[in-house]
Amino acid sequence: MATAPRPRTSTRDPQEIARRLTAWLDTRLPGARATGVTVPVSNGMSSETLLFDIEHPEPPFTACALRLAADPGAYTVFPVYDLPRQYRTMRLVAEHSDLPVPKVRWLEEDPGPLGAPFFVMERVEGRVPPDVMPYTYEGNWLHAATDTEREHLEAASVGLLARLHDQVPLPEAEFLALPGEGDSLRRHVTAQRAYYDWVVAGVARSPLIEAAFDRLEERWPGDPGPPVLNWGDARIGNVIYDGFEPAAVLDWEMAALAPREVDLGWTVYLHRFFQDLTVAFGQSGLPEFFRRDRVEARYARLTGHTPRDMDFYTLYAALRHAIVMLRVAYRQVHFGEIAVPADPDTLILHHGSLRAMVQGRYWD
Repeated sequence: MATAPRPRTSTRDPQEIARRLTAWLDTRLPGARATGVTVPVSNGMSSETLLFDIEHPEPPFTACALRLAADPGAYTVFPVYDLPRQYRTMRLVAEHSDLPVPKVRWLEEDPGPLGAPFFVMERVEGRVPPDVMPYTYEGNWLHAATDTEREHLEAASVGLLARLHDQVPLPEAEFLALPGEGDSLRRHVTAQRAYYDWVVAGVARSPLIEAAFDRLEERWPGDPGPPVLNWGDARIGNVIYDGFEPAAVLDWEMAALAPREVDLGWTVYLHRFFQDLTVAFGQSGLPEFFRRDRVEARYARLTGHTPRDMDFYTLYAALRHAIVMLRVAYRQVHFGEIAVPADPDTLILHHGSLRAMVQGRYWD
């Protein structure tokens, strides 16, 4: 999937969206038109992003990005898309930290204008490390960079997590606390179990994912520590860079209160996901980039907090990613792009590395 054409993610007509967007824009900025509506190549697998410009004699800003809740007719990746929550999260982070978060301008909670809730933010120019083909592959800008340039990008990107976790006050972020009983880690994992049950409702379950949940229980941290605001999808593919410096931090739909290591484990593993794929396809990739030991050490220097139980948290990241990949694969089945294999675990692109983590041999 990381090297094949992107799976279908929407049944929406971009031209129809452009027409309806112009009609809505006129209610917020009379006389304005939406022009140049495009879908970015890097559009995610969940919520949709549209880029457009405002045509108006006196526009408050011109370059826009629109975040639109997932198309309900496209076998959505997540069961719920809370756009007001994302909008509020971005405003919170912008207000209480120095992270470069795009300025959010308008929130539309009524699904009528575009068929789903959405919000509009100012567009930030720059470049994003690609998922397809992965940035670990030869031929893209990050792979072609010098070691010094990648070192700078890595340091600056880990710094984003450090500042987010340290700067946003917990009382202001309480609306991101997950429901349920227990501490923030228990609530986070409970939410993932519920998500997995939703993914496999009516389709084959994954013995590997269920074994990974069992392994988590065996390795549960003795002291998860206090929660902080977690970005949720903390990876460089959700950052726009100006050169090698972060210019915009994107995609806050998975934000939640959780231990620091939930974000760190995701950052470490999502890079390894692309690196493992690259090696499997016969390239060397970027083996020295975002190494686990360096990420942990850098984070500790920046925050004074030494990451703990990272075998647990990288396994948890691989497990969470597996649930998403399973849902994406079943969406491909839904649209007739692939057939269901005899072993449902093989629908998980990284089933080999997840199994190695469950067996305790991945980091050997």
